Amino acid sequence: MKRVTLFVNGTSVYGKVAAVHGSLDDLLSVASSKLGIRASSVYNGNGGLIDDVTLIRDDDVLYISEEESCDDLQDDLRDPEKAQTHTDWLTLNVDWLTLNVGGRCFTTTRSTLVSKEPESMLAHMFREKDVWGNKRDPQGAYLIDRSPDYFEPILNYLRHGQLIINEGINPLGVLEEARFFGIEQLAEQLETLVKSSQPPDDHSPLTRKEFVRFLLATTTKSELRCQGLNFTGADLSRLDLRYINFKMANLRGANLTHANLSGANLERADLSMASLDGANLQGVKMLCTNAEGASLRSCNFEDPAGVKANLEGANLKGVDMEGSQMTGINLRVATLKNAKLKNCNLRGATLAGTDLENCDLSGCDLQEANLRGSNVKGAIFEEMLTPLHMSQSVR
Repeated sequence: MKRVTLFVNGTSVYGKVAAVHGSLDDLLSVASSKLGIRASSVYNGNGGLIDDVTLIRDDDVLYISEEESCDDLQDDLRDPEKAQTHTDWLTLNVDWLTLNVGGRCFTTTRSTLVSKEPESMLAHMFREKDVWGNKRDPQGAYLIDRSPDYFEPILNYLRHGQLIINEGINPLGVLEEARFFGIEQLAEQLETLVKSSQPPDDHSPLTRKEFVRFLLATTTKSELRCQGLNFTGADLSRLDLRYINFKMANLRGANLTHANLSGANLERADLSMASLDGANLQGVKMLCTNAEGASLRSCNFEDPAGVKANLEGANLKGVDMEGSQMTGINLRVATLKNAKLKNCNLRGATLAGTDLENCDLSGCDLQEANLRGSNVKGAIFEEMLTPLHMSQSVR
């Protein structure tokens, strides 16, 4: 059911609200009853003849023409006073306006701006003539300081009720204009459109193929920034990853076996459950890295140039670092609880304040290593290559 307001042709007072049911003839019958005339035809606010009831929209304002003979109509048009009445009706009901929006002119009717969204700013501006004191250009067009590209879809919406945005027009700009003019129904449609046009957030991990493409696009001297990227479960084995910034990257469960990570920055990265067996980690920076449960068997941390690998504050709970070369490595205040460090070379390593509880250090070379303040509760020191002096843990 649609609800419309009916006026007798040539008037804008004493209107009647009616419900539209069935055919156009049914509407004419209702109009005849409510307005007390012999209704013959229906016009919209722009003076257009309505010949199909499906053209009528909810809350339309319609003008009902009374039945008269052709002779009567010709007589009316010959009479100057009655002819002027027809002209006045057209002027009353089809009030044309020109809007100068950002330098581009749009011509429309007052009813277009008022009828569709009666509570909008445009409706308040143009419902009554000159109430707002709107400024005009020298040609008499009303000046509106907004974007014409974004205003055009709004004006078309007010004309026919459909949102149509031409290619190349950003819906977000149209949305801002709709909000500015207070056209709420259109703003809701645009918000849905803007959300649907946004690409979904992609948090999926990078694959080996994608990452290799990045590597091939850069020279060996270029710094590749991978900070914060997601490599969960990625196969990066045997790749040349020297000096790459993996700071705060997610490498959980990644396969980095035999990869060259010399000089790489893995600070605060997540390497939990990752496999780095046989990896080259010379001079690597792994401050506060989470490598819990990772496998680092037979890794090389020893840099011939003297640059020491830094794993200070790293979480190495339960890691397997058996047979790794870690001369001079910095493991200060790191957590190595339940870790396996069998047959590791830890000469000159800094283990001050390190948690070595239940750590297996069998067969390790700890010559000149600094164990001051470390927790060695339950640690295994069997088959040591060099004697471990108490002074190393208390100096």
